[in-house]
Amino acid sequence: RDKRIAECIKKIGQIERETDSDLFSSVVHHIIGQQISTKALATIWQRMKTAFGTVDAYSIANASIEHLQLFGMTFKKAEYIQEFARKVESGAFDLDTVEKMPDKQAIKELVALKGIGVWTAEMILLFCLQRPNIFSYGDLAILRGLRMVYHHRKIDKKLFEKYRRKFSPYCSVASLYLWAVAGGAIPELKDYAPKNR
Repeated sequence: RDKRIAECIKKIGQIERETDSDLFSSVVHHIIGQQISTKALATIWQRMKTAFGTVDAYSIANASIEHLQLFGMTFKKAEYIQEFARKVESGAFDLDTVEKMPDKQAIKELVALKGIGVWTAEMILLFCLQRPNIFSYGDLAILRGLRMVYHHRKIDKKLFEKYRRKFSPYCSVASLYLWAVAGGAIPELKDYAPKNR
């Protein structure tokens, strides 16, 4: 329906992104991965797999905070993932129920966990639960992609919602292409944001 994004899709071609369909490991991954490199996260995850065999709620819930820290994460992150694992173990956080919830409700449940903000919850819905209609106003690369494709200087909430309505119910696809554009996939597109003096 949208000529400009259609043009981008044609130029970029099919985008493939890795997904993690296990909600428990996706939440743990996202908490540990905040503000560290992908490589550092992979190292920590590999250490955990070597130690536990399977990184599941039981093994994390029953490990001490000190033990979890030895894998290379901060005290706070160790605390957050242990608390999450215990909630899953006790049934206070039901993974299956959350997986079946509508987007808004699932985001609300995830944000109630320590260490998970709105943007992280939205990324879990997109890359783990593979929801088709996720569009994050908190994502700077999506805002940059919109500025580049539609020649805006600034994207405020009202304008963003206009694009959400336009791309719905396939906002997740638009997100993938806007990320690609923001990353330089179409060299002739530039960012129209005013330059800081």
